[in-house]
Amino acid sequence: MSNSDALQPVPARWRGHVLAPAFALAMAAFLTQLDVTAVVVVMPAIGGDLGFGLAGFAWVMDAYSLAFTGFLLVAGALADRHGRRHALLGGNILFAVASLGCGLAWDGPSLWAARVVQGAGAAFVITGAMASIAGAYPEPGGRVRAFGLMGVISGAAMALGPTLGGLVGSWLGWRWIFLANLPICLLIALAVPRLVTESRDADGRPLDLTGVALLTSALGFAIASLLQGGHMPGGLWLGLLVSAGLATGFVVRQRRQPRPMLDPDLFMRPAMIGIAALLLAMSVSYWAMLVYLPLFLRSTFALSLAQAGLAMLAATLPMLVLPPVGAGLMTRWGWRRLFATGLAIVAMGDLVLAAAAVGGGTAMGFGVVLVGMGCIGVGAGLVNPQLSGVVIALTPPAQAGMASAITVVLRQAGFAIGIAALGVAQGLDVTTEGFARAFVLAAVVAMAGCAAAMVLLREPVK
Repeated sequence: MSNSDALQPVPARWRGHVLAPAFALAMAAFLTQLDVTAVVVVMPAIGGDLGFGLAGFAWVMDAYSLAFTGFLLVAGALADRHGRRHALLGGNILFAVASLGCGLAWDGPSLWAARVVQGAGAAFVITGAMASIAGAYPEPGGRVRAFGLMGVISGAAMALGPTLGGLVGSWLGWRWIFLANLPICLLIALAVPRLVTESRDADGRPLDLTGVALLTSALGFAIASLLQGGHMPGGLWLGLLVSAGLATGFVVRQRRQPRPMLDPDLFMRPAMIGIAALLLAMSVSYWAMLVYLPLFLRSTFALSLAQAGLAMLAATLPMLVLPPVGAGLMTRWGWRRLFATGLAIVAMGDLVLAAAAVGGGTAMGFGVVLVGMGCIGVGAGLVNPQLSGVVIALTPPAQAGMASAITVVLRQAGFAIGIAALGVAQGLDVTTEGFARAFVLAAVVAMAGCAAAMVLLREPVK
């Protein structure tokens, strides 16, 4: 760090409440993560009001994820140079304005545009919050506790989002899922300047707009091609080819940069390739599945918004309670066995859901669905929280920050592409056969992740 203010301690008046800054930063992360999953339950209601179908549902999620992924790299560079707290507060304002736009949307394009702005704001909020923790907590022990608090609160947002979304949508209407962000954004704007000190690095990473454009375009072409593939099969392969070319261009450009935003060489070792495969497999076989499960529950079993949201707890509650179990098994089993077992459980759950979809909307079928949802939740709860720790363990300390950024990019990219791919497998139509095909594809991806764990993850945790 080149500036003297880069590692300012927590303000003196808050030393008796040492986690107060971390809590404020964690609430900012909570808000952006909640909007990823809270929307999934109410998407049928949104589509009915605004007049779009399943492809439109996918874009409600993918517009957010695509913008988040692309602007994450921009946010990191700008936050380093101009201040991490400034980046967080600026992103918070952008997120609030976009949330208002989502709540007032009058058609599909206006909602998708607002979701793009939301994703961009979320990228600045997350980047600023995570980097500000390093400035607020220079001691390793305090930093670990602060990141742990952020992880717990962010995990709660992701896990409880579908249930909260279902309840809010049922009681107040889907628009209030977005409008409810405004008072929380106001609290963040008031709390962060009082609790969090500014930090910056004038010699931070350069802003590579060409690289950002290549990465975002590659992901955008892949998503658009998948969502339109059912109507234009030739366009599907052409779009995926263009996407692959743009992604290759991004990798080549990063390898030629003296200070790359994301160094591809970090993921050239077999173990790191395996971790990348696991990140992508989890994003498709679990996180993207969460987007389609509420629609499946409502269309097959005629559940209300609130009922579908409560049923989603079967898939999300394990994400809250099982991470300590996963950490213990990591110590006993090693990460290769843990990750392979977790992905196998996810694959089994996806296959159970596929079988339930074929069976139709009977009472027994609903019980089978809950079992399948529980399985994918258990597998994800064991695996997902441990992946970031393994990435850090395999990465040289000087590159830990960049490795963390790559994991976020892989998670978001996998989530966005997974939503599109499952939509294509479903045939962009709400039928039990379509859901079964999507769930089978999710199972195949999970099994591929299991195989990657068995073949590539051979190094012990250090």
